[in-house]
Amino acid sequence: MTDINRIIDEMPHEVYERMRSAVELGKWEDGSVLSEEQRDNTLQVVMLYQARRMQQDQHLTIGANGVFNDLSKLELKKRMARDFGGESIAIFGNDEI
Repeated sequence: MTDINRIIDEMPHEVYERMRSAVELGKWEDGSVLSEEQRDNTLQVVMLYQARRMQQDQHLTIGANGVFNDLSKLELKKRMARDFGGESIAIFGNDEI
């Protein structure tokens, strides 16, 4: 039986990027479509890699403690103000899009 922790610890970052891209696009680099089982398994590996190897606190990522980062609207606004120097972002109504 394969030890998933060892696989994650030894996985090069480039492999993680390829797997993440495959999950996002639904296909491998060669264009072949991921089966539902491949997508589920690959997504699990991507999430484990993020939790174990990456220090992330961005919205919709997996933090180092394995907890899903789902930031509140207020926290997102604070981070945007910090990251963009307090500049407001464009806000459109439904009829303006």
